[in-house]
Amino acid sequence: MSTEQKRFGVMPDGTEITMVTLENQAGMRLDAITYGCRAVNLLVPGRDGKMGDVMMGFGSLEEYLATTQYQGATVGRYANRIGGASFPLDGVSYRLPANEGKNQLHGGNGFAGRVWKLAELQDGESPRAVFSYHSADGEEGFPGALDVTVTYTVTKDNVWEISYEAVCDKKTVVNLTNHSFFNLCGYPCGNVLAHELTVHASRYTPTDAELIPTGEVLPVAGTPLDFTAGKAIGRDIHGTGARVEKIGGYDHNFVLDHAPGVLSLAAEVYEPASGRTMEVWTDLPGVQLYTANNGDPALPGKGGCKLEPYYALCLETQFFPDSPNKPDFPSTVLAPGQTFRSVTRYCFGVK
Repeated sequence: MSTEQKRFGVMPDGTEITMVTLENQAGMRLDAITYGCRAVNLLVPGRDGKMGDVMMGFGSLEEYLATTQYQGATVGRYANRIGGASFPLDGVSYRLPANEGKNQLHGGNGFAGRVWKLAELQDGESPRAVFSYHSADGEEGFPGALDVTVTYTVTKDNVWEISYEAVCDKKTVVNLTNHSFFNLCGYPCGNVLAHELTVHASRYTPTDAELIPTGEVLPVAGTPLDFTAGKAIGRDIHGTGARVEKIGGYDHNFVLDHAPGVLSLAAEVYEPASGRTMEVWTDLPGVQLYTANNGDPALPGKGGCKLEPYYALCLETQFFPDSPNKPDFPSTVLAPGQTFRSVTRYCFGVK
């Protein structure tokens, strides 16, 4: 039931970065910064009642500036990948800066690397912070000026809610997500291979060698991607099928089973040692599971925790990758006069 605001650091151009703290009566605490509208700390209780930081990341602005791994950031204008760094819209082909081979990942030099404005900070039973960003027409190749607001709320029942809104002055494409790296062990952390994961998705979008969807939608049954009944993340992470062996782990988009636009339970995580649980709710059609397959042990995180492979998992609620080039996928087009709205909830508990 409290909020706090203080300086987190200074950008190379002299812009000050603000950190806000949202804390509920139970002691759950979220710290977020204006660089990338980025969550940097998230403290939740374990089975023993002790608080643990389940958000993997860094302790200083300089460390966030030095990495390209998107820890905790708001990602856009288009999260995930766009094949060939281009897409058609109303007969016009838009070329985008490529930043992953010939493709674009997470909007290029997108929202994760921008300084957002802290538009509102509100105390109360469910403290919240509202961040805003104006993306100019043509920024990173995308058409139309886009005004985005992201609201972080910490509720009394230990839920971190993320609400997205966006409006544009010209038809464009929009896909926003949060790229937090979770480890429910808390610091000091190990890997997430013993975390038990359930994903409420019976299908996924297969990809080519560059992780661009082929346009197909296939069943997860019989592949390492079958989390429908729940299992330890490490059980099949070195299995074969669905390109898991090529990727070295999970970096896959799941097609959620819920009705489009309906806020529904998408995934559940349980960490046996601490007893912490996390539910992920979304109204979007997909969720990307990423298991930090390319961790860098030479890059220490907060508290000196080594960021080794599989040190965290991401569950990024989203539209499907490369949807602007896949007419059969759910549309990501936003037109003037429309408002894009979406909600994601990360709900924490113990058992």
